[in-house]
Amino acid sequence: MTDIHGRIRDFWDRDSATYDAAKSHAISDPLEAAAWRAALVSALPAASARVLDVGAGTGALSLLAAELGHDVTALDLSPGMLGEARRKAEDRGLDLEFVLGSAMEPPVGPFDAVMERHVLWTMPDPVGALRTWRGAAPGGRLVLFEGVCGSHALQQRAKDLAAETARKLLRRPPNHHAPYPEEVLERLPLRCMPSPAPLVEAMHQAGWKTVRIKRLRDVEWAAMLHEPWPLGWLEHLPRYALIADA
Repeated sequence: MTDIHGRIRDFWDRDSATYDAAKSHAISDPLEAAAWRAALVSALPAASARVLDVGAGTGALSLLAAELGHDVTALDLSPGMLGEARRKAEDRGLDLEFVLGSAMEPPVGPFDAVMERHVLWTMPDPVGALRTWRGAAPGGRLVLFEGVCGSHALQQRAKDLAAETARKLLRRPPNHHAPYPEEVLERLPLRCMPSPAPLVEAMHQAGWKTVRIKRLRDVEWAAMLHEPWPLGWLEHLPRYALIADA
């Protein structure tokens, strides 16, 4: 397990150099940032809650939550990612706590909420992680910001191929520095989820209660608008928030 965590850390460390070049990664587009602020207000407890952002990356959601008045702790496995997050917080004059470490070993709470964005698919033991986060937020809230991907339907495969072609024609770089290693993907139970159902089941197994789902249509719309046509349409995927109580 140590080796797989090391490989995952190394991938995201290398990715940190170019990760924010994608507007939706950094949430650097003002319209998309506004949509995400609305999503955070809807999903998180009232400010100023103590919020743990697991797999915070370069800090996109951590920074927005801090702007909204929350007491945010940003946790990430990658020094490179967390360094970018710290730099952006300093540039914006925001006060956050940054913790370098594994999502399987969150800092001591209690937190009012634990949130993540597109992190659970990268974890070899997602149910174990969800149990650990419940321990960090006893009586608190879990917020998962996720999206539908990995569909093998013929229509989706055709769109993916067209999107790849459009990126080349528009001279848009890939969203990541390299493809995720296949031998690592094989160890990740929640990779390429075409439905939220596996996540809901994992949340139940980990003891989270009253799971509910909300489609993030404004985030989808804003993300589509900041990309040139037809790339925004071709890369559009459903996004949603899963919210539960400990």
